[in-house]
Amino acid sequence: MASLKDLLAQRAALDQQIAATKDRERAEAVAKVRSLMTEYGLTALDLGARPSKTAKPTQKVAAKYRNKATGETWSGRGLQPKWLKSAIAAGAHLSDFNV
Repeated sequence: MASLKDLLAQRAALDQQIAATKDRERAEAVAKVRSLMTEYGLTALDLGARPSKTAKPTQKVAAKYRNKATGETWSGRGLQPKWLKSAIAAGAHLSDFNV
């Protein structure tokens, strides 16, 4: 009868073999699909993929608040940064950091 340590070692070895086999077979499948797509001139759209919506480029928002001591900034959107929270907790006002 095998010990618990031996069984766990066997399981670890099997898990590694499973992962390696899975990766290898997936890579082979991808290569086969790419080969067929090239051979028949197919695109992802031909396979039923939906065209991606063109994402609007995000624009940076100008900073509204600046820590004069360190130069850190905050746009006023989202959560307050730690440096601003700690300054306000120490008695500073938000308006003290206006740009």
